[in-house]
Amino acid sequence: MEWTDEAIVLSARPHGEAAVVATLLTRSHGRHAGLVPGGRSPRRRSNLQPGNRVGARWRARLSEHLGTLTIEPIQTAAAGMLDDPLRLAGLVSACSVAEVALPEREPHESVFHGLVALLDAFDSPAWAAAYVRWELGLLQELGFGLDLASCAATGTNDALAYVSPRTGRAVSLSAGEPYRDKLLPLPGFLVGQGGGSPAEVLAGLELTGHFLERNAFATRDTTVPAARTRFLERYRKTATHSGSR
Repeated sequence: MEWTDEAIVLSARPHGEAAVVATLLTRSHGRHAGLVPGGRSPRRRSNLQPGNRVGARWRARLSEHLGTLTIEPIQTAAAGMLDDPLRLAGLVSACSVAEVALPEREPHESVFHGLVALLDAFDSPAWAAAYVRWELGLLQELGFGLDLASCAATGTNDALAYVSPRTGRAVSLSAGEPYRDKLLPLPGFLVGQGGGSPAEVLAGLELTGHFLERNAFATRDTTVPAARTRFLERYRKTATHSGSR
């Protein structure tokens, strides 16, 4: 068995004295792991950082085997963020969320292309809002998409301000006001209103986090990845500091 594909490194964990088991998000073969012999060497380790785009060749005697991976670098991501801990935390978070939420060896090409776009967006000032949109797209691809087109109560799309934590449907300001303590805030940038302030991005992260935890992670009998929790905590500090100025 053998295939070649474009991929994004999600993680690389030590295996034995010199090898690593790398988990990739491939364009055509989904989330896929494989053994990288000598992967702990300095040169190969640098190619296996989360977020790096690589060319991958996987080989195994049988399809159900772990197999071995040969990796060739295409584009590095983390190296350009070493002086920006918040962006780096967002990058690692996205890779961890993809690794935990996606089923193994099941193609999800739209998630792959979405993650490629997010990696490119990390170079822009709007990267945090792009991150929230990527998580929304992931939920949609997994069958847990939110309905933010119109109010669940009135059917209109005016003044959408909340999301039902149970159904994932938007609720307008007037219809949701009596129940606001039981609803999740809907940041305006997700419905075409503004670019997303730090406070709105934080609300977006909490919104997608609620549905990822309840639907994507719970159905796989796992919890929120630690990397996403760390990113959320870092971003919350940033948003709080920004709001206090």
